[in-house]
Amino acid sequence: MEISQAETSLPVAGKAAPPAFAASGKIGRAKAVAAITIGNGLEYFEFTSYSFFAIIIGKLYFPADGDIAQLLLVTATFGIGFVARPIGGLLLGAYADRVGRKAAMTLTLQLMALGSAMIVFAPTYAQIGLAAPLLIVAARLIQGFALGGEIGASTSLLMEYADDSSRGFYGGLQAVSQNLSALLGALTGLLLTTILTTESLEGWGWRIPFAIGLLMGPLGVFIRRNLHETLDDGPAASHGKRSQGNAIGTVFAQHKKEIAAGILLTMGNTAAIYITLYYIPTYATKILHMSMSAGLAAACVAAAVAALVAPLAGMLSDRVGRKKVFAAFCLLLSLAIYPAFALINAHTALPVLLPTIALLSLLTTFIAVPGLVMLPELFPRAVRVTGMSVVYCVGVSIFGGFAPFFATELMALSGSNLAPSWYVIGCALIAILSLPLIQEKAGRPIG
Repeated sequence: MEISQAETSLPVAGKAAPPAFAASGKIGRAKAVAAITIGNGLEYFEFTSYSFFAIIIGKLYFPADGDIAQLLLVTATFGIGFVARPIGGLLLGAYADRVGRKAAMTLTLQLMALGSAMIVFAPTYAQIGLAAPLLIVAARLIQGFALGGEIGASTSLLMEYADDSSRGFYGGLQAVSQNLSALLGALTGLLLTTILTTESLEGWGWRIPFAIGLLMGPLGVFIRRNLHETLDDGPAASHGKRSQGNAIGTVFAQHKKEIAAGILLTMGNTAAIYITLYYIPTYATKILHMSMSAGLAAACVAAAVAALVAPLAGMLSDRVGRKKVFAAFCLLLSLAIYPAFALINAHTALPVLLPTIALLSLLTTFIAVPGLVMLPELFPRAVRVTGMSVVYCVGVSIFGGFAPFFATELMALSGSNLAPSWYVIGCALIAILSLPLIQEKAGRPIG
């Protein structure tokens, strides 16, 4: 059934539909956005499920003496998944700028499924010794490589589907998909910890989320099959500026300032996200000595709040500007997070933990959404995926993926359970330094 032009136009009075929608007769705006965001969410579900079962995986694959030693090992392995992200972002980003966004996003889904399959079928340390953790590390590297290419391609495609006054809102939808996938992962973990015995959970139950991710991979490929390719839309295409394999060289030769600004920008929002959402189940269990279900409940609350407010954060950035929203909420989070960690350490009870994490998640989302949207706005269309992938993946790999490890190491060195808040404060304040290097693009064309 053909969809009319009225159905494919954007909901902004007086605005013409961008080329992506004008050229898309088979799918409307809602279907296109769903195809992009659902596929992205599926990949995040597979990748982030690891964090929610980090304690069990650490016990089965990384035996060590003492809680802190084992926590350092398992958080380091969580971070290893991010080591490959800059490489994936670089190679798959260049592939997306040369061949197309759709081709790159299909490949990333297939690679993510391969990594999940390796985790699902990996024997434990007790069964095959050192080969077991090596398998887990290899799987995480493959998944990190895939996700490194996914975020740049899918976010750039979303930005190219939006018009000048709605890119923040569309970026918020990307954040919705990521947080809904985290919520689904946390809910899956919470359900499994509730209905299974400890023996069953450690024996086979923890593998279920990765099996779900493996089975859902083909669904992501299927729902993206009719997406319109935006690479050849707009002014760049009319001048023959599609990348011919030199996107990597172009980004590093002509966009050094943008790379530096983008990495600093990413530093702030990813440190906050990975501490307040992905690290909290482990922190609640190992540091606060609460139950695993309590930690997963906190992650559910954090993800749900982020998913609900992400579109609002995007719309606010469309209205008042990305830089203002980003700076204001970086400062608010810096003021709030230390007292928040002090509170949950002083009162280790679920009625205290959940609203505290909800507040931190709300503040973090108003940093994360404008921060995400500003990244593709830094680069022209011909090298947009490569440029965004480089800065995002480097920033996330160092300051986000290893945030749990850095936080744990800070606690070990300082002897203070409040050390994770210091890490977030430092990253948020440094991220503000990137803003003078960035041109405000809210309401303006990006090409």
